[in-house]
Amino acid sequence: MRPRVLALSLALCATAAQADEGMWMPSQLPDLARQLRAAGFKGNPGDLAELTRAPMNAVVKVGGATGAFVSPDGLVLTNHHVAFGVIQYNAKPDRDLIGNGFVAADRAAELPANPDFRVLVTTGFDKVTERILAGARGKHGRDYYDAVDSASKAVVAECERDAGTRCSVANMYYGTDFYLIRQLELRDIRLVYAPPDSIGNYGDEVDNFVWPRHSGDFTLLRAYVGKDGKPADYSPDNVPYAPPGHLQVSTDPVREGDYAMLAGYPGVTFRHRMASEFVQQIEWQLPSRVALYGGLIKTVEAAGANDAEAKVRYAAQVAGFKNTLKRAQGELDGLRRSDAVKVRGDDEAAMLAWLDKQPDAKAIRADIDAAQRVLDAGAAMRERDQLLTAIRTQTQLLNTALTVQRLALERAKPDAQRESGYQQRDDALIAGRFKQVQRRYAPQVEKALLLDLLSQYKALPKAARVAEFDQVFAGEDRAALQRTLDGLYAGTRLGEEAARLQAMNSDAKQLQASDDSLLKAAAALLPAVLRIEQETKAREGELLRLRPAYMRALIAYRHSQGRAVYPDANSTLRVSYGKVSTMDPRDGVRYRPLTTVQGIVEKHTGVKPFDAPQALRDAIAKGDFGSTVDPELKTQTVDFLTNLDTTGGNSGSPVLDANGKLIGLNFDSNWEAVSASWMFDPRYKRAIHVDMRYMRWLLAKVYPAPHLLKEMKLPAE
Repeated sequence: MRPRVLALSLALCATAAQADEGMWMPSQLPDLARQLRAAGFKGNPGDLAELTRAPMNAVVKVGGATGAFVSPDGLVLTNHHVAFGVIQYNAKPDRDLIGNGFVAADRAAELPANPDFRVLVTTGFDKVTERILAGARGKHGRDYYDAVDSASKAVVAECERDAGTRCSVANMYYGTDFYLIRQLELRDIRLVYAPPDSIGNYGDEVDNFVWPRHSGDFTLLRAYVGKDGKPADYSPDNVPYAPPGHLQVSTDPVREGDYAMLAGYPGVTFRHRMASEFVQQIEWQLPSRVALYGGLIKTVEAAGANDAEAKVRYAAQVAGFKNTLKRAQGELDGLRRSDAVKVRGDDEAAMLAWLDKQPDAKAIRADIDAAQRVLDAGAAMRERDQLLTAIRTQTQLLNTALTVQRLALERAKPDAQRESGYQQRDDALIAGRFKQVQRRYAPQVEKALLLDLLSQYKALPKAARVAEFDQVFAGEDRAALQRTLDGLYAGTRLGEEAARLQAMNSDAKQLQASDDSLLKAAAALLPAVLRIEQETKAREGELLRLRPAYMRALIAYRHSQGRAVYPDANSTLRVSYGKVSTMDPRDGVRYRPLTTVQGIVEKHTGVKPFDAPQALRDAIAKGDFGSTVDPELKTQTVDFLTNLDTTGGNSGSPVLDANGKLIGLNFDSNWEAVSASWMFDPRYKRAIHVDMRYMRWLLAKVYPAPHLLKEMKLPAE
């Protein structure tokens, strides 16, 4: 008999929102109409649930983040740091697009993005829970995982019969509901406009997650399609994509207290996790992540210190490492500041006390207790799993070799039974990654990375070691490991694009006959990778089966408090709303919500990361701000602050005013708010955005692009 409290409809999620908290599914917004209007929204809340209607039809997934169409000719606005890989891909020692920026004089001059870069336009968002769970009921562990995985693949395969469509199944409320996401996959993306790095990344890591900010973190791209209007690979004959809608950049001023709304693709949040998971995150995961990435940054920088080309090739990866490190440290500090272990623990205890008074509480508690046992078991190998994941994912050639061997293994199966990421639908993306490896690889840097990670792995207790990794990476000290790595990398040809693509298309028999040292190493490592993957899937399957009991109890408890529950973020389209806001981070300190170009001059030292370009400083000194001048501050604004609910993945998200016009571009959070992926604290949660007036001024007065302003129907003054 199904426990009655579990039968509570998830539609009850939209009762009342806690102040400005929430990454809402568009379908939930009509139920929040009263709150939206009270906050200042002047549009129709019902329209926000329609993905084919403005403004939602203009918001797109760009790479691993967000962007928006801002013209009828496929012009996409996103962050400089989101498009940094595209900029880096086109940069060369004699064409420093990172340092000098880029302005395409016309469409013929626009530069193609790296082959695996994508813009995805969401066209459908449909609930498919019954289809996904039908074959899983009554099963446990790995069998439950496989049933959900198989059903998801079948739904995706059916959805992707339409050419140019990319589909996925999103897990909402931790296995309680599932949604089919349909997206148009645009594959020909080109670089149109990028400010110099000293504007787009002004302040770099010193200012990362810090307010006040003075960064022009934006880039313009353009999406192209074939002449038939369908998605196509890059071709000079392709034409600009005509999006179903685009955002109009506002020309109005931005003031404290103004309504603000953000739409985007937030990556992952964990706010509805169990209290024990908060403890593990704060006491182990975040401190270990800080140590790991701090070491990786030092290793890469030291290995490429005397090689200018290596520095360029690893620029994007190092930037990612630094962002991960600073985010982890900020998250740790924030969770401690908010006393998250106690707050979440007390909240869970209160929920369980309430649950114990409900009908059929015993069965629900049994599932919750079982989920806790699974979590406890998974923690036993957490150090090992973190290091082995880094070894596989933070390398170029070793990762390529493992991918090649896994592809050959999976291709022996029917496509529907292959592992996700290795199906026919993934071939083009894998080939795209392989084609750009040489632009992101230097042998001395990769070997240094591996030496660092393997040295940490070899320090683990013997019980945590893996026989295959010990055999392939022979040696217990750094000198012996260095000799092993030198031998492995001396005997591989995977540094050559032709060799990678040939290996990608080889079958298992051909790979077995290969004498390539890294391919042979990957073949020896693959059984261990698969074995650990199976263990992980068994745990994930059990949690997928058991977590819904916790979620339904939590939702019912929140409803009893008159509170709403949105799903934790999972890279699907979400909307947050709030206002342009000040902040009081500590006693005697107040953050004003707007910064101006005067702050750029104040910070300027002439040395990175505060090396404002001469052209920018000259324009500031001239004081010609035209139509973008702030009427109250009498100068040019740069960035602004809101209390919008955001997390990683929201980079590049458009920030809209009460009428749905574009006023800002999200690019960061304040240091005090980095912990919001786990816990929303309204005292500290703020989001940082590029003021669109600053972008307009740069395009008009500093690095002129009048043709782009005209395309966006904006004044050139």
